Amino acid sequence: MIIINDWRDMPAELGGACVAMGNFDGVHLGHAEVLRWAKARAQSIGAPLGLVTFEPHPRRFLNPTAAPFMIAARGQKEEALERLGIERLYRLRFDADLASMMADDFVRDVLWSGLKVREISVGFDFNFGKNRSGSAESLKALGDSLGMPVHVAEAVSALGQGKCSSSAIRAALIAGKPEDAAAMLGRPFAIRGEVVHGQKIGRTIGFPTANLELGDYVRPADGIYATRTRLPDGRTFASAAYIGKRPTVNGVDERLEVNLFDFDEDLYGQVLETEFIAFIRGDMKFNGLEELKRQIFIDCTNIWDILRNRD
Repeated sequence: MIIINDWRDMPAELGGACVAMGNFDGVHLGHAEVLRWAKARAQSIGAPLGLVTFEPHPRRFLNPTAAPFMIAARGQKEEALERLGIERLYRLRFDADLASMMADDFVRDVLWSGLKVREISVGFDFNFGKNRSGSAESLKALGDSLGMPVHVAEAVSALGQGKCSSSAIRAALIAGKPEDAAAMLGRPFAIRGEVVHGQKIGRTIGFPTANLELGDYVRPADGIYATRTRLPDGRTFASAAYIGKRPTVNGVDERLEVNLFDFDEDLYGQVLETEFIAFIRGDMKFNGLEELKRQIFIDCTNIWDILRNRD
């Protein structure tokens, strides 16, 4: 996959793709449907398959203090797109200039003249341009006038209820329903982060944990989860994960702490990826470390049973 960061100075030979367009946060099943049409058209006319997306996410640029909300980090997103067959990723920098660009100008200057897009596929709820003034339907009209066909994908139903969307996935995670999020993503939600030093309290009670940086990921409901954790070398371990502020030890900052089963190696500085499989229980404050230790043993026993039954 070729990544293009600057449409203004892009070599001409990298243009001319059939593209899907959108933020594609999480690359969920609705996004896959948008891509399906673009892929079919690219094959039909012998054009490369591309994706036009925005970085940073417009929501983060327009509201820098917004709570963390991302479903996938950049690397996860790019890997998912490559698996779906994307050949050219047009990563448009979302800055003040792009945010203030009128919808018509964006279509003509960026898509048509800059990227030389052949055909476009977007979701039915796609908006673009200054103040989100452009819609999927207005894009279709503009595209038609330029000889650049636009396909508008219909909503994809998830779990038999409503549309599959990034907002619905975030809501499922915040509600402690990782299985629902996985059904919409087509894979488990996963946090990828570097292992950093913590207080090492888990080690003193027999349950050492790797503390992962949370970054701008949406925060799943506080509590304990059955998880699987992948190491940089590809090995995957059953694991128990905790998200919360550690009320038993009067913690103040939110953490993701992961205990890998049957594992005893130094992980500091390594980047791990933890998949959220099932929610076990909400966060609790215990009367000391011994009570916490007993509950963690119960949690880990339950997690072993859950993960064995899902293998």
